[in-house]
Amino acid sequence: MPVERIAMRDVREIVRLRMAGLSTRQVGIRVGVAASTVRLTLRRLEAAGLDGPGALALSEAALERRLFDGAAGKRPGHRRVDEPDWGRIRRELQRKHVTLSILWDEYIAEHPDGYRYSRFCELYRSWGARLPVTMRQTELVPVDRTVWRLV
Repeated sequence: MPVERIAMRDVREIVRLRMAGLSTRQVGIRVGVAASTVRLTLRRLEAAGLDGPGALALSEAALERRLFDGAAGKRPGHRRVDEPDWGRIRRELQRKHVTLSILWDEYIAEHPDGYRYSRFCELYRSWGARLPVTMRQTELVPVDRTVWRLV
């Protein structure tokens, strides 16, 4: 599972604190990251040919491009297969007699090199888990003494 990329302001703070003479562990504690993250960041700076003042002189976008080989803003682990329209699939599943298997058959007919069924189901479930959970609440209101109505 890919790890979230460190913010460039934290990279600048790591550089500044290392220039001040703090140890890797102390820098990690002050920035709020693991010492291994500090070491990895310093290695990336060294591989990019940046020293402390050079890294601080760059803009955040330029620093990110230098550290991450021009992949600024790209998600790590980008999928190489055409993504299904998960919203459409969810709407279709709400119809009677429609199953995920049927929808996968339609997807694979359009994209023969697409996800296999198990991965398709796994991705759909992980997408659905990120949706906000809502519950419709109804209230019974008396119309007269013997009849109630849902509102």
